[in-house]
Amino acid sequence: MQGFEPFEGVIATTVADSTPWWPTPVHPKENAPNVVVMLIDDLGFSHFSCFGSDLETPNIDALAANGLRYTNFHVTPLCSPTRAALLTGRNHHSVGMRGISNWSSGFPSMRGHISNHAATLGEMLRDEGYTTFAIGKWHLVSMEHSSSAGPFDQWPLARGFDRFYGFLDGETDQFSPDLVYDNHRIEQPRSVHDGYHLSEDLVDHAIEFIHDAKSIRPDRPFFTYFAFGAMHAPHQAPAAYLEKHRGRYDEGWDVAREKWFAKQKALGIVAPDTELAPRNDGVEPWDTLPENQKKLACRLQEAFAAFLEHTDAQIGRFIADLDALGELDNTLILLMSDNGASQEGGPFGILHEMKYFNFIFETPDEAVKRLDDIGGPSSHSNYPWGWAQAGNTPFKWYKQNTHEGGVHVPLVVHWPQGIGARGELRHQFHYVTDIAPTVLDAVGVSAPETYRGFKQIPVAGASLAYSFTDRDAPTHKTTQYFEMVGHRALYHEGWKAVTRHFPGTPFDDDRWELYHVDVDASECHDLAQSEPTKVQELIEIWWREAQKYGVLPLDDRGIELFGARFRDNSPHPLSRHYTYRPPLSPIPPQAAAGIGGRSWDLVANIERGEQQGGVIMASGTENAGVSLFVQDDHLFFDYNIFGDHHVIASTVAVPVGASTVGLQFRRGAKDADATLMIDGAPVGSGHFPFVMRIISSIGMSIGKDHGSPVSKHYHDEFAFQGQLRQVDIQLISQSASDEKETAAREGMARQ
Repeated sequence: MQGFEPFEGVIATTVADSTPWWPTPVHPKENAPNVVVMLIDDLGFSHFSCFGSDLETPNIDALAANGLRYTNFHVTPLCSPTRAALLTGRNHHSVGMRGISNWSSGFPSMRGHISNHAATLGEMLRDEGYTTFAIGKWHLVSMEHSSSAGPFDQWPLARGFDRFYGFLDGETDQFSPDLVYDNHRIEQPRSVHDGYHLSEDLVDHAIEFIHDAKSIRPDRPFFTYFAFGAMHAPHQAPAAYLEKHRGRYDEGWDVAREKWFAKQKALGIVAPDTELAPRNDGVEPWDTLPENQKKLACRLQEAFAAFLEHTDAQIGRFIADLDALGELDNTLILLMSDNGASQEGGPFGILHEMKYFNFIFETPDEAVKRLDDIGGPSSHSNYPWGWAQAGNTPFKWYKQNTHEGGVHVPLVVHWPQGIGARGELRHQFHYVTDIAPTVLDAVGVSAPETYRGFKQIPVAGASLAYSFTDRDAPTHKTTQYFEMVGHRALYHEGWKAVTRHFPGTPFDDDRWELYHVDVDASECHDLAQSEPTKVQELIEIWWREAQKYGVLPLDDRGIELFGARFRDNSPHPLSRHYTYRPPLSPIPPQAAAGIGGRSWDLVANIERGEQQGGVIMASGTENAGVSLFVQDDHLFFDYNIFGDHHVIASTVAVPVGASTVGLQFRRGAKDADATLMIDGAPVGSGHFPFVMRIISSIGMSIGKDHGSPVSKHYHDEFAFQGQLRQVDIQLISQSASDEKETAAREGMARQ
């Protein structure tokens, strides 16, 4: 027989005359380090205590004290692009991730997933004998493909990770998350009433995965990509952490920013002659704010601080376990943020982020009535611009922008066995594409030129390893472009040209600023007028880099791309008709029937006995959502408008035995009407004063209410007790302007 497997032994007639041979398994070099890349979401440059703030991060500070802090490290201004660049060592446009993975523009720069022509660290290290784990936020698969129907080719297990535990979208509720284990969705292991919090759950599973691997195969090193949902909104933490921070930020953001800036200078994080950037537009002096605005802003900052301290405690628990296993000293840990602090809380901050995305501008006077909800399961909060700029001290602007506030973040590197320095600072300019080359350098692996038949995009990053031993070495990264929905920048040999773009403005009309960031790191002195030749030089380099790395065409669309559902290559039917047959897993928002902001019909075929009931369809959480259910032999519809419940009940009982039940929902200009239906006849109706265009980041469930219950009429998931055979949802076509509005609001909610 022809041999397809390699064999170097001898095969004779009998085993006595034959020589066996076993292939040598792939294994990394002797004493190869474990690797942990740990990512914090939406965290500003100053937020760690060891980078200037007075927030409590003792475990992160301990890593820094026993390792290195990089003070001139940069990322993209948004989460998915940073993750794509981090895991591949290539620029985010090159690998198809110019923006968040919820978008697909039809151009190579924005496919909603990492190109197969760019192998991830998981793929490269697994092929060298590493055990590989992904924990937490993925956000690197097209959200249309994130349901339990797949396709799964861009989920973590298909991109190099042996095991995965976390969530696929850009955010999730920390108390009631949308959880995925490997390639399937699961219910959370316990409820918030039993003390559940996502960050703790993630650490539990990271520890379990590593114990599984090291107990059975202690010879194999592991690579763990650990991406917390923290510190992205919603800012949620256990009650004890929230209570601990009461009153700590009553002095306001101006005093905090000055204190943090002074601490940064004392620590050497910034140079002594660094200036504090001027306050951003929309950030008012603290002393001029009305009392209720101060109360709201303080409570929102307390929730952020509690969330960060709780996250730090979980990091400490993870690090302590590595130490107990005897693995910490030879584990290369790289800990960073994915972009600067978020501007998505607006000027006042918000108790419920989805209100903001529905253009409901809740005033501080209204929000203070629910101060005690902030940070708990009944809120979806984000802090105001003033606290976000404080988190970005000493810089200006925020996440999404290519000024330093959006792209300049902390980096801590810890590797006792591989780095002799302790507690030192490194000031060389570096970028997120440099992480993958650093890891490959440390483990002795080269990026392949071809991977699984795909010719590979060249790695763009430069390893940080040279700086491990030489604090004063010149940077190996001299040039880097930045671009995000039209915001652009170019760093080159200590200079930076940057422009803040406004959608719809011709790109040629953008005004370029110029900063000598080697001496003006906080971009306080715009030299564009006095150095026009330098500005033009950097602009020309930007265009060169844009051509080289696939940035073009320039595209300032963002939120509009969420609405591109009904196209030939989409999983969404052109008929806008969806048929769901239970049992089935929860459906994420971008893969489910998009009932937000639309008119729609639902018809369910059921069979039930007397007093049998339960949820037919639910979408959202206790903070906002819709639920159609049977209870006490009647049909109910709860339209939960951000905690304001509007409930319709049927005027007649649902028949025992087989029947059809459903709902007709009709959107008005800003309001809506709904009619309950049983066997084709109307049995109750109601009017809702507001129609939610964006409902929740938690998607649709059929036959139960996944996550926190939408309605106060029941507890837990309230699974349907009879037979729920089929649920049909028909979206009613909207005008082009309405379609665009709905898409825009969906996009804003998931940035």
